[in-house]
Amino acid sequence: MPVKPRPLKLGLLLAALLSAAPGYATDLLQLYHDALSYDAQYAAARATAAAGREKEPQALAGLLPTIAATGNTFWNDTDYRVRIDSSRESYSNKYNSNTYGVNLTQPLFRWQNFVQYDQSKLLVMQSEANFAQAGQDLILRVAQAYFDVLFAIENLRAVQANKTAIAQQLAQAKKNFEVGIATVTDTYESQSRFDLATAQEVAAESELAVKRYALSVVVGKETGELNRLKPQAVMQPPQPANMEQWVTAAEEDSFVVQAQKAAAEAAAKAVEVSRAGHYPTLDMVANVNQNNGPGQFGVGSIDNHTNQIGLQLNIPIFQGGSVNSKTREAIARLDAEKAALDNARRTSTLNARQSYLGVVNGLSGVRALEAALVSGRSFAGIEPARLRGWRTHQHRRAQRRESGLRHPPRSGQSAFRHPAFPTQTKSRRGRAR
Repeated sequence: MPVKPRPLKLGLLLAALLSAAPGYATDLLQLYHDALSYDAQYAAARATAAAGREKEPQALAGLLPTIAATGNTFWNDTDYRVRIDSSRESYSNKYNSNTYGVNLTQPLFRWQNFVQYDQSKLLVMQSEANFAQAGQDLILRVAQAYFDVLFAIENLRAVQANKTAIAQQLAQAKKNFEVGIATVTDTYESQSRFDLATAQEVAAESELAVKRYALSVVVGKETGELNRLKPQAVMQPPQPANMEQWVTAAEEDSFVVQAQKAAAEAAAKAVEVSRAGHYPTLDMVANVNQNNGPGQFGVGSIDNHTNQIGLQLNIPIFQGGSVNSKTREAIARLDAEKAALDNARRTSTLNARQSYLGVVNGLSGVRALEAALVSGRSFAGIEPARLRGWRTHQHRRAQRRESGLRHPPRSGQSAFRHPAFPTQTKSRRGRAR
């Protein structure tokens, strides 16, 4: 049964993570639908799958009869020379002759054709699995580009918040220098940090512009404002919470493994096709022919109608060793496909483990960041007027830490969801058995 991609379910899951943003904001599901009709890689995969589906009807044609109509017409200029004893006579005749007919051939036994038909079904399965994988890859690329933009936005906000905190620290350092309780070195140090923060802000703005353009390349339009993740999104661990079940599902059901398994089975069929070059073939042949032309020596005319039906047997005896060579080639290709299948399974297993651990560890990281954010807010929330001496400096540093925890660049909720995508898309059923 052909393998079909199921991207909508995952797309709805991703969209559910998004907040109820204003109507003009673009969500992930909408961008995914835009990419379905615009993305060049997915369009190429769709056309490749359509081409692959034609393998089966092409192979089926080798089992069905072939019917061909033939016809020809010739202008003839003929000289006859007749010698009887010592006498010689010559005749000349110019005439038009016509021949037409219908030929039918029905294969009765061509083993290679039967095997090729079975092989074509496997090739179609391979094409469908590759197309399904392309659909999953599209989801990953859209989600990756989408969350890269969100990461860049959060990074820019963190850099700007850090710059604001450093600007306050710089102002405090200047004030302390004016009243004589700090040295000029403290002012220079604060100014240096402020200049560095300004450079980081420029880099963050550039990074955001690049990420936005990368997203527009996938979806085919300027995205504008994007829906952000819910601030209080409840993040659940993978279900079932058993890594081995996910690994088993990926090893057997991932589209990459399915495609490679079909390729290996098709290669085994190719060995049979090559060996069939030694086998005889038997066809039923039927012909209907009509010939029109002059009689002998141009006297009168002849209309000849012929009906024929019979069996045609072909037994290969010697073909220069090509059959043996093609068989060896097919066996070598089969070994290569088997090795590729082993590699696909190992790679899927590794990716499943990495993805599962990425989700679980990402969830732990989010919880740790949330706890750190609470602690950072507790200290940064103390009024500066209640702090004295070096405690003001500590307060500024706490404000910067609190800003970084509120907008961590490549961590937090987005980072937790990001490693989940490979695991969610590895299995054909979308979850472990």
